[in-house]
Amino acid sequence: MHFVKNKNAMFKIIAAIFCAATLQVVQVQAQTVTDQNSLAQLATTQPPLGDINKIPAKKLFGSEKLPANLKSRAIGDYSRGCMAGGQALPVNGPAWQVMRLSRNRNWAMPQMVDVLERLANDAKKYDGWNGLLVGDMAQPRGGPMLSGHASHQIGLDADVWFTPMPDHLLTPKERENISATVMVLDHKHINPKTWTESRARLVKRAASYPEVARIFVHPPIKAELCKWATGDRSWLAKVRPLYGHDYHFHIRLNCPAGMKGCNNQWKPDPKDGTGCGEELAYWMSDVPWTPHKPKPGAPPYVPPPPLTLSGLPAECRAVVAAP
Repeated sequence: MHFVKNKNAMFKIIAAIFCAATLQVVQVQAQTVTDQNSLAQLATTQPPLGDINKIPAKKLFGSEKLPANLKSRAIGDYSRGCMAGGQALPVNGPAWQVMRLSRNRNWAMPQMVDVLERLANDAKKYDGWNGLLVGDMAQPRGGPMLSGHASHQIGLDADVWFTPMPDHLLTPKERENISATVMVLDHKHINPKTWTESRARLVKRAASYPEVARIFVHPPIKAELCKWATGDRSWLAKVRPLYGHDYHFHIRLNCPAGMKGCNNQWKPDPKDGTGCGEELAYWMSDVPWTPHKPKPGAPPYVPPPPLTLSGLPAECRAVVAAP
C-alpha cells in the first residue's frame, strides 16, 4: 500500500482494516479504556493490521490532533513508546507561554504538566523570571515525531527555553518566528553576554524536583554550572551534557511510581557525584564532535528503515486505534 498523504483517506483505510477485527475487539474499542487490564486486552487481541505496519509510526502519531481517550499512561521507553490519556499544557499561563503552536506538541503526562507549571511559578516567585517559554513536549498521543526529537515519545520530556518570557502575550505569529537566545559560542565555550546566574538558578531549581530524572544541556552550560554551584552539589548529577541543547534545557521525568510498562533509564551515578569530572571532560573534548570515519573498504552506511507500529510496545496499537 502506498502511503496516503490525505489524512482523512488514511484514516478511512485504517478504520477499514480495524473493522475486520473480531466482534470482541470492536466491542472493546467502542468503550473508553479506563484501566491497564482493558488496555492490555485491546493491545493483545490483535486485528489483522495488514499494510499499516508498513507506514512509518511517525506518520501515524504525527497526524493525531487529539489525545487517546484512555487512562493516562506512559508506555515504553522515552525513545520508543507512546502515551495514553495525554494532557495539554495550556498555551498561556500566569508564568509561561507555549511556543511553536503549529507543531501541536504541548501534550504530556499530567505529572509533566504539573512540573512545568510548578517550575514556571517558582521561577517567577523566587528566581526573578517574568515567566518561561515552553518548547516541545510530546504529540497528543506521544510516539515518534515527524521531525526533530528521537525521544519525547511517552509524555515525560519537555524543553524549556533559556529565553525569558516577554512582558506581553505573544501572538501566534511571534510564537512561530521568534528565535531563542543561544547560550554558547561553540561546543567548548559559554557566551558570557547571554548566560546569566538567573539561568543557572532555573536549572538548579528544576533539578531539585524529585520527579526529575535528567536535565540535558549543552556541554559548556554544564561546565558553567559546575563552576557556579556551591554547597550541596549533588543535583548536578542529574544535569547531563548533550548535543543540541544550546538554547534550551530538556527536562526528563522518572516514570510515575507503579506505572506498568513505563521504562526508566538508568539513574545517573557519576564517579565524582556531580558529573563535573571525567564525564564533562569527554564532552568538552573534540572526541564526541569529530565525524566518524568508516574503515577502508567498509560498505556504505545504510540508514535503518523508519520505525513502524510493529516496533513499538503492543499497547501503542490501542493508543492509535482509540477514539
